[in-house]
Amino acid sequence: MSRRILAALAGQPNCGKSTVFNMLTGARQHVANFPGVTVEKKSGHFKLGGRTCELVDLPGAYSISSYSPEERVTRDFLLFDHPRVVVNVIDASNLRRHLCLTVELLELESNVVVHCNMMDVATRRGQVLDADILSQRLGVPVSTGIGRTGQGREQLAAVMTTAMDQPAKEEAFRVDYGPLEPHIKAVEDVLAEGGDLGAPRRWLAVRLLENDEGARQFVAEVFFDPVRLSRLVAEHQEAFRESAGETVAAFAALARRRLARSLAQAATVKSAGPEKTRTDAIDDLVCHKYLGPLVLIGVLFILYQVSIVWGYKLTNYTWPLLAGLKTFVAGFLPPAGMLEDPMLRSLGLWFMDSVNSLLNYIPIFFLLFFCVAFLEDTGYMPRMAFILDRLFRSYGLHGQSTLPMVLAGVYLGGCCVPGVMACKAIPDDKSRLATILIIPLMNCLAKVPLYILLVGAFFPGDASAAMFFISTVTLFMALPIARLLSSTLLSSLDSAPFIMEMPPYHLPTLRNLFTRAIEKVALFVQKIITVVAAVAIIIFVLLQFPGISREHKAAYQARLDASRSQLDAAVAGSRFQAVLAGDGLLGFLRYEEAYKAARAGVEDAAAAKAIDTRFREENPDYFAILKPRADAVAKAALAGVKAFAQSRDSISIEMRRERLETSFLGILGRALEPVTQFAGFNWRVNAGLLSAFAAKESAVATMGAIYKLEAGGTDNQSLEASMRQGEADFTPLHALALMLFMALYPPCMATSMMIKVQTGQAKWMVLAILYPMVLGIIVASAVFTGGRLLGLDGNTAMWSFYGLAVAATIVAGLIPHRTPVTLPVTAVAGEEAAQNA
Repeated sequence: MSRRILAALAGQPNCGKSTVFNMLTGARQHVANFPGVTVEKKSGHFKLGGRTCELVDLPGAYSISSYSPEERVTRDFLLFDHPRVVVNVIDASNLRRHLCLTVELLELESNVVVHCNMMDVATRRGQVLDADILSQRLGVPVSTGIGRTGQGREQLAAVMTTAMDQPAKEEAFRVDYGPLEPHIKAVEDVLAEGGDLGAPRRWLAVRLLENDEGARQFVAEVFFDPVRLSRLVAEHQEAFRESAGETVAAFAALARRRLARSLAQAATVKSAGPEKTRTDAIDDLVCHKYLGPLVLIGVLFILYQVSIVWGYKLTNYTWPLLAGLKTFVAGFLPPAGMLEDPMLRSLGLWFMDSVNSLLNYIPIFFLLFFCVAFLEDTGYMPRMAFILDRLFRSYGLHGQSTLPMVLAGVYLGGCCVPGVMACKAIPDDKSRLATILIIPLMNCLAKVPLYILLVGAFFPGDASAAMFFISTVTLFMALPIARLLSSTLLSSLDSAPFIMEMPPYHLPTLRNLFTRAIEKVALFVQKIITVVAAVAIIIFVLLQFPGISREHKAAYQARLDASRSQLDAAVAGSRFQAVLAGDGLLGFLRYEEAYKAARAGVEDAAAAKAIDTRFREENPDYFAILKPRADAVAKAALAGVKAFAQSRDSISIEMRRERLETSFLGILGRALEPVTQFAGFNWRVNAGLLSAFAAKESAVATMGAIYKLEAGGTDNQSLEASMRQGEADFTPLHALALMLFMALYPPCMATSMMIKVQTGQAKWMVLAILYPMVLGIIVASAVFTGGRLLGLDGNTAMWSFYGLAVAATIVAGLIPHRTPVTLPVTAVAGEEAAQNA
């Protein structure tokens, strides 16, 4: 007998399945994705009856159908991976709803064990569960417990051991479908001609009659005559519709719900308890028609404050650690050169900067995932979706699109990476993709520096109004775009029924919250960092090559040699002539840089003295120049070195500027001018925008360097002043066009990679990059060129565009669109859920 067995946890959302999983496996867990899809796969190991059990936590699913990726993954795992035992976790306080999935699992002829979780909630509601009666009626072992406290672990392990060792049942569990039975039998008889199909024939027959797409695809691959079978199924569907007056799908779903209701009634005894539960009392406020949205705004504000604001404050502590990591790595790289660093050093430092820029988000992500897990475990997340679903459905989105949009920066200051990651919770394929594709249009924090630069430089008297404009107009552009995408490119995607479950409120455990937050952060680091490494090298090459010509390098070197000659003359005949000769000068410059780094932030006199002592002992001659005190010769040497360093820095800046202009990125910036000139962009703006593909903050950094150089700005001159001086022809209309282009800017590389991870297909990543780019240049060109033709100034053009965007949003929401067919969902009973087409 094999010493390793495979088991699965299955259950509907909000049944406490994750807590049961953690209860069984402890810390021995692994998180990945199911092959071919983006649905999360969590697996763990524990000892069961002397054997090692691999437990797979299947995604929460209301039924075993083809309506959502979670349901498809659950069905395929049970069919093709053949777990020895399937633990069906159900909410003991809501048996009628959760037993619907149990019935389907038994129809699939899985070896099922039912675990009734949340027994404490059932007790508070005055419900008494008779597990023996439930086990008798279902024909499977039943255990009870409270997952969040660990109660019931031994009992569950015992029934799992019993179930996996018991022989197969002679007669499978059957649902009596009444008048549908003859039609099921007819289809089942034809399926029998195909021998062993790898799935129960009765289950396949029912699913085929229900028009389940997954069942049709499965049969098409394994049955010898799918065309004949399809024709037979269609005939029996039509015959049943004529005789019963309803579709097979609706009738079969109702039959399963009725069976689940009768099972729940038989196993549950209602004792004296509160008529109005605590959950009902809270929902009177949280789901109130008018107060509910106010509560939602408050919750989102707290979520934003904790994850984004507090998270960014925490980066003040993590960034020095990452900078220290960069310094540590730099110690193993070739030392800095006089004018140019060795290529290996430049690449190594660039790589560390690229990786650190993402690692610095970890505090934000940890707090974010912790808060999201808290909202999910308490039961508030479905209420959030319920409140906003009706509005968002008008634009092809989903109530659960709210959280991703908030995290990405629906107003200002979010991050698109966690926004895209949060889209995983959206069950509707069409709505999920529509949300993912508009997430890059939100105002992530990386866009804010450019907004502030342009507003400060060109709208100084109307800064507040301009920031309000750019902070809110993005939403009025994103909603019509979502509506357009869902009606065109995404129209053929599956649109699952909107199922709104209102689970009881729970107080989550800190262990579970920390575990889930750490798992999510680990996935982020694992999936993104490796990709960032590859992209960072590509951007490095685009900025470094083809490089400066030999003639120009020789000219720069000649200027440096002339400055070196002046320094040599200044120290000639002194005791420092030999110290600074040859490589001694470069050694001193490195020594000075190391000393400044060591003294940075040191205020304690004793610590500063210790540093001075260490550097004096390391090189007394260098220290004498660095700290000349009353030594006139040393002062002269230091003055000469400073003059040389200033000259070297000036030459180095010119070289970097030339390298930028002659790099592939700079050449591309000039090549784009014929297109971008209609938006008012020149090559400098183009180069800055191109560099922003790696990180949007690069746009300000790149343009800032160019403007300070070309405008002859000093270090004390503000970037706004340098830009106004460097772009003398720029007007507020130019700035408005540039702000709108940045608002519609393609996602950064981290977000692009996350879109690829979440969708599982590169085509959606390419679309997310291309359509904002095309739309951005069209909008910016229309505003700039149209504004000039109409004689509008920046402010007039700004508010005219705002009015058009708001009008377009209203019209897009009012245009009728094809209402998706309301599909039967066997997991939800009438008063316990809301189904919205």
